Amino acid sequence: MSDEKRIDQGTSPAESTTDSGIDDYPTSAPQLGSVEPHVFSDPVRCQHWQDIYETAKYEGRARFDPNLTWSPQSERLLKRKLDWRIMAWVWIMFSSMDLVRRNINRAVSDNMLDDIGVNTNDYNTGQTIYLVCFLIAELPGGLISKKVGPFRYTPAIIVTWGVLCAAQAAINNRASFWAFRALLGFVQGGFIPEMVLYLSYFYKSNELPFRLSIFYTVIPLTQSYGAILAAGLLAMRGIRGWGGWQWLFLVEGLIAVVIGIVSFFVMPASVTEGAAAFKRPDGSNKWWTLEEEKILVNRILRDDPTKGDMNNRQAVSLKGMWVALTNVDLWPIFFVGLWAWIPFQPCANYLSLILRNMGYSVFEANMLAIPGYMLFAINVLACGWLSEKLNERSLIASISNIWMLPFFIALVCIPDSSSPWIRYTLLTGIAGIPYTHSILVGMTSRNARNVGTRAVSTAVYNMTYQVGSIIAVNIYREEDKPYYHKGNRALLGLCAANIVLFWLMKAFYVWRNKVKSRQLEEMSVEERKHTIDTRFAH
Repeated sequence: MSDEKRIDQGTSPAESTTDSGIDDYPTSAPQLGSVEPHVFSDPVRCQHWQDIYETAKYEGRARFDPNLTWSPQSERLLKRKLDWRIMAWVWIMFSSMDLVRRNINRAVSDNMLDDIGVNTNDYNTGQTIYLVCFLIAELPGGLISKKVGPFRYTPAIIVTWGVLCAAQAAINNRASFWAFRALLGFVQGGFIPEMVLYLSYFYKSNELPFRLSIFYTVIPLTQSYGAILAAGLLAMRGIRGWGGWQWLFLVEGLIAVVIGIVSFFVMPASVTEGAAAFKRPDGSNKWWTLEEEKILVNRILRDDPTKGDMNNRQAVSLKGMWVALTNVDLWPIFFVGLWAWIPFQPCANYLSLILRNMGYSVFEANMLAIPGYMLFAINVLACGWLSEKLNERSLIASISNIWMLPFFIALVCIPDSSSPWIRYTLLTGIAGIPYTHSILVGMTSRNARNVGTRAVSTAVYNMTYQVGSIIAVNIYREEDKPYYHKGNRALLGLCAANIVLFWLMKAFYVWRNKVKSRQLEEMSVEERKHTIDTRFAH
């Protein structure tokens, strides 16, 4: 990794001034098309980074060209190609994961718990086991992927979790239920941070937040088509003496296996390395021309030169891990990520079960969950678009908990005798949260500042999220059902506290940026010239 000086300040790479000479060579490229001057316009700095790319054996180093120019139209076209050829398949792979990890929520609506002899608390324990194992595997999984390459590692684990999902049809008691939850957690942990890192190889920092919003539409949309699929599969109860939930696990597991096998052939290693089915004899990608490859590589490096300081099959060193873990400037994001997403999870994860307890049939419970999922999808895209449009992250992210607050207040206050439809409407409102998790993931990736730190920091952020999920799955208890009054009061208080945490995170980064600005102003003109002026996103 580079030893060049770095100063993190401000809120946006696009906001720069030239009066002091600080931004003579801006390090970000938020605009479409090549611009002058750019970070490599200084020959000394250009040679410095070129040496780093050669030493790291960065896979795109042969396409590095500080003199390359391109039009906004050509870059816009390439972004569209990236969205359809990279983003779309990443979405499908994540969908296979979400279908498998959340189908347990639909399986329990088919009396699975009674069939295998467990109660709600046993179910909570199983979900906790899954999340703990997912948490344990998060960082090792991300580091293994960084070493062998996500294009190899990802298809392999998709096939594995598909096989495990299908094998869950054999669950017949509490021990086997817990064992399969543990195995799935170990296999799926690490997938999300490795996909965030993978996308950062193709997209600029200002493009990533909205793509991550698209990425997270997987959750509601997979839940929606998963509910429709479940309605048919659960109706197969009795065929060959199986429960509907057993057919659900078998079929959805096989779907994941197929997606994993196809991924081996369509997932490229990088911009300059083709997927197995789309590779030229020299190994380059058939999807792009040579000129397009150059544009794709140089637009990424001009946005963030550190994206070439490691190659895509290079392990993160122990020193790099320590640097990432001790980067206190990322701790506020980690802390917020721990608590921010707890309030919505019990309602979303238990929605089908709650609806069954309220007297709805298996089919009705699964169908009634769909409106909440669709609202979720609309809200996550709207917040991602708004964040990118306004170049604002922390305040937009706080909308998630602001949205839930009135629903929780009403849920706590309404009497037990209220119409089931009123309670359903409130639960749907909570399940349809503006899920701004993608904004915090994007902040983590952007503020990490280099490939090695980004790989570790993204995994750590997701680990804090999983710790929050472990807390969340233990809030609704057997003795508190069917309306979970104690749990909802706790979620209401946490929701209010989270709003304050988001705003405090914003204040922290504003303060840190002011400190870094003063440090930059104290440098000489020559020092400024050779200092990378990156900026904290908040």
